[in-house]
Amino acid sequence: MNADHDEMASNAASHAVDAPPSRDAAERSADLCVFDPSPVLTVMIEPFGPAGEIHFHAGGQGFWIARMARRLGAEVTMASSFGGESGTLLVPLIDQQGIRVVATDVAGSNGAYVQDRRSGARTLVAESAPPPLTRHEADDLYGASLAAAVESRVVVLAGPCTPDLLPMEMYGRLTADLATLGITVVADLSGAALDSALGGGVYVLKVSEEDLRRDGLLRADSDTARIDLLDDLHRRGATAVVLTRADHPALAYVDQAPMEIRCPPLQPVDHLGAGDAMTAAIAVALSKGSPLVDALRLGAASGAASVTRRGLASGQAAAVSALVPYVEVKQMNEE
Repeated sequence: MNADHDEMASNAASHAVDAPPSRDAAERSADLCVFDPSPVLTVMIEPFGPAGEIHFHAGGQGFWIARMARRLGAEVTMASSFGGESGTLLVPLIDQQGIRVVATDVAGSNGAYVQDRRSGARTLVAESAPPPLTRHEADDLYGASLAAAVESRVVVLAGPCTPDLLPMEMYGRLTADLATLGITVVADLSGAALDSALGGGVYVLKVSEEDLRRDGLLRADSDTARIDLLDDLHRRGATAVVLTRADHPALAYVDQAPMEIRCPPLQPVDHLGAGDAMTAAIAVALSKGSPLVDALRLGAASGAASVTRRGLASGQAAAVSALVPYVEVKQMNEE
C-alpha cells in the first residue's frame, strides 16, 4: 500500500507514518465508506419520566463507527443491506445522522433488539437475528460496496452482526480489490472475518483484547504475548495494528515497533463503543492525510470522550479535540 514503509527509521519520530496515498483522492465524493453488511434496529427503554421513554435508533458496529466519523466532520457513506420492517425503519434513522446510505435490498429482515436501561444497566428484553444473505444478495452487496468504496478516500470494514450472515471470504476479496484500486482500508474485525481480511491486506487493523481472548489467539496475560500477537497480525497482512484493552492503555504496532497509547482515565458513563469511536477517528484522520501517529492520538481521544456519554460511539467533536493534547503515544521500551 505505502512503498515508504520499509525505509522508515526506527526512532520514535519516524513512526509518524504518512497515510498511504489514495489515487485521485481529491475527486472522491466521501471521506469514508463504512462497510456494514447488516445494521441493527435498537429499541431502548430509557429511565426518563415515571414509566420510562422508548427510543428507536440505528445500531450495529458499522453504524456506530459511521456516526462517530460523521460527528468528527467526515462525509460518510455506509454500504449495507436492508430488508423487512426493521430495514425499512433503519434507512431513515441512518439518513437522519447525515450519513449517505448505499442500500442493497434483501428479502430477510435486519436484526433488532430491545433493551431496558431503567435500572442503569442494559437488560436485554428481546432480540432477533437476520437470516443469512442468499448468494445473489451477497453478490449485490459486494458490487454496491465496491462502487461506494471507489468514491471514498478510506474504507472501514465492520464485522457481521452474526457469523453466518455472509460468506467470510467476501472480506478477503474486498480488501484485495481495494488494495488493487489504491484505497486505504481500516478494519475493525474479529474471528473468521479478521482472518479473511488479512489475506487481502489492510492498512490499519483495530482489534480488542476481549475478542482475541475469545477467539483463542491471545492465551497469556503478558505484554510479550500481546506484542508477539500484534507482530503475527502484521505479518499476516496488517501494515499497522491497534489493540484496545478496555480501561488499560491501548497498544499499537507501527513499523514493527510496539507502542503504548495513554489517555487520561475519565469517569465512564458507558464504556461500550469506545473501540468503535477509536476506529472511526483513526479512519477520519487518515482520510484527511494525517500521519498515523496523529491518527492514533485522535483515535484515543475519541474513545475516551465516548465513554463519558450514553449512546455508543457518540462523543462530541469538541470534547475529542480537547483531549488530543493529553494523549501520549510512545514506544514501549521508552522510559
